[in-house]
Parts: sequence; structure tokens; C-alpha cells
Amino acid sequence: MPKKKGIRGLLSSNLLRIREEKGYSLRELAARCEKADNSDLSKYEHGDTNIGLEKLDEIARALEVLAAELILPPEYEIRKKE
Repeated sequence: MPKKKGIRGLLSSNLLRIREEKGYSLRELAARCEKADNSDLSKYEHGDTNIGLEKLDEIARALEVLAAELILPPEYEIRKKE
């Protein structure tokens, strides 16, 4: 499968990477979400569809990360205020 470019590609690769780092299957992550289901998550990971801000936020909360972490290049470091 060719890699998607742009923000959709970043979301695709970051979502897959973070989900695997957390040890969740697609089904397990979907169970942690209220509205995003297994099919939605698969489409986002493959870069097959756009995502709305509400779903992006929901998935980020389910993964216990900031929504920005799903769309920024992995070399960016997010600094939290103390």
C-alpha cells in the first residue's frame, strides 16, 4: 500500500504507531471510543477518508494523547506547560 502524503498520511501513520505503542487492537480502541467504530479506525489508519475534529478528539482521548500528536510529524515534540 502506498503511503499517503500530507496531513492524512500523518494521521494514518501516527494513529497506527500510537495504537500499537499502547498495545490496542483496532477492536479494543473502538471499544474505548463512543462514536468511532472498527471500520472508521481502519479507514483512518489506511488514509482512506477524512476525519472530523470531533472524531479526532475522541480518538486522541481514547489513546490518552493530545489530538495534535495524531497530526504532527513524529519528530515534533509537544511541550506541555507546567
